[in-house]
Amino acid sequence: MQLQLHEGLPFVDVQVGYRRKVATIPHVLIDTGSSSSILSVDRVAALGIIPTPDDELRVIRGVGGTEAVFARMLDFLQVGEYQLNKLEIEIGGMDYGFDILGILGMDFLQQARATVDIDALELRIFC
Repeated sequence: MQLQLHEGLPFVDVQVGYRRKVATIPHVLIDTGSSSSILSVDRVAALGIIPTPDDELRVIRGVGGTEAVFARMLDFLQVGEYQLNKLEIEIGGMDYGFDILGILGMDFLQQARATVDIDALELRIFC
């Protein structure tokens, strides 16, 4: 899958399935420095993914600081032709000061046996 560079960072579009609804989420950062994947709460609300009183809040830390998130098990997350079923992702505000609607982290990249070809600007999946 071809990567899109925005502000020097690699992005892809993903498809997300949750309770028989599907949405395309653009501007998802490929981030090998993130252990988990996260999506913008504003983007996934249309799928019915909203926080509930029973959710356990987690605090994640990164270069952008700390953020409270909650988790959901997706039916699937698809990048290009590759679809990973039953992936738990984190949901958060993602207010990092630039246009980013998700992070594709190592949880997805390892399961997909993905490599990033910087020279060709491609995300290759070997499953």
